[in-house]
Amino acid sequence: MGFQLEHIKKVKETSKINEVKTSILTKELAWFGTSFSNKIKEDFYIEISVMLKAGISLKDGLELIEKSHKKRAIKETLNEISNSIIAGSSLSDAIKRHKEFTNYEYYSLKIGEETGTLFQVMEQLGGFYFRKNEQRRTVVSALTYPVIILSTAVLVVGFMLHFVVPMFQDIFEQQQVELPGITLFIIKCSQFMKRFGWLVLLIIGGLFFLKTFFKNKVWYKTTTDKMASKIPFLGGFLNTVYLSQFIQAVALLTASKVPMVNSIQLVKKMIQFHPLQQALEAVEKDLLKGQSLSVSLASHSLFDATMVAMVKVAEETNQNAFIFERLNMQYTQKVQQKSKLISTLMEPIIILVVGVLVGVILIAMYLPMFKLSNVLG
Repeated sequence: MGFQLEHIKKVKETSKINEVKTSILTKELAWFGTSFSNKIKEDFYIEISVMLKAGISLKDGLELIEKSHKKRAIKETLNEISNSIIAGSSLSDAIKRHKEFTNYEYYSLKIGEETGTLFQVMEQLGGFYFRKNEQRRTVVSALTYPVIILSTAVLVVGFMLHFVVPMFQDIFEQQQVELPGITLFIIKCSQFMKRFGWLVLLIIGGLFFLKTFFKNKVWYKTTTDKMASKIPFLGGFLNTVYLSQFIQAVALLTASKVPMVNSIQLVKKMIQFHPLQQALEAVEKDLLKGQSLSVSLASHSLFDATMVAMVKVAEETNQNAFIFERLNMQYTQKVQQKSKLISTLMEPIIILVVGVLVGVILIAMYLPMFKLSNVLG
């Protein structure tokens, strides 16, 4: 049974502009939590779907979930949703009033209500957020240890340049030893660190401040996403994460009988990753012109040959829901494999870089010491 997204778009059209401005959960990689985090959403959708399947009314289910939470903000949100339903609103309209929920959730729930499959859609949304949370944990676990090592390395090198090198410099100046080029270079680095170290820290702090200030600007997102996607190893991993979430979203919408064009439109609004958004913009235009999805995806390097081949099979066999679910499983496994590979590769690379830097500093400091010992001898 097909579903017309245009019918849904007419609902509460006046709140559309305000919703776009206030929605902060449309980002797919959310590093800072909110009152209604993705983990809470996962539990919420799974629990409410189980209750609906067991025959408990939506109102009673929301009240039970509200009582189980201790955080005031979550209880208030659930209470407002419950009151809206009692007043005659549908669940989709009730959550649309809250910035914690995305357009994607609103449309998915609206589809479930109009097709009589609400508990199934909520179960699928629970699975979607479960996989999304798993991916986030995978990304964090893959990058945490390398980041700790890298931070420690920066502190060690900074300490040596700021405290150790000047001690050797005083000895060399007192003994008037002729210094090799590598020692002069390290001493200049040390002097720069002592004079302008505060400025470097100020610039780094300023960049973090500018990030929070410009993070919602289109040009900033476009630039940073393009730069991030071109970083060796990490860029490919980032692309895989967003492609995995794209497949997850399309799989859920396809299972709900949403037309492919409407699915692309929804996912394009939900995933805030410019290279993927740009590609989906072109894919949407191709689909409206009558081109097949597989041919359109094949014209963009972001989508790999495996995805294109599987989508082509789905089109030829009319098994979209099954094929996209299989793709979802494949990309979830691919994210896990790449995260382990990155963690495995980055650790020895960072240790090697740190060893080289520390070794160069030590060699630069001890070479003049050898000359000094020869002169004294």
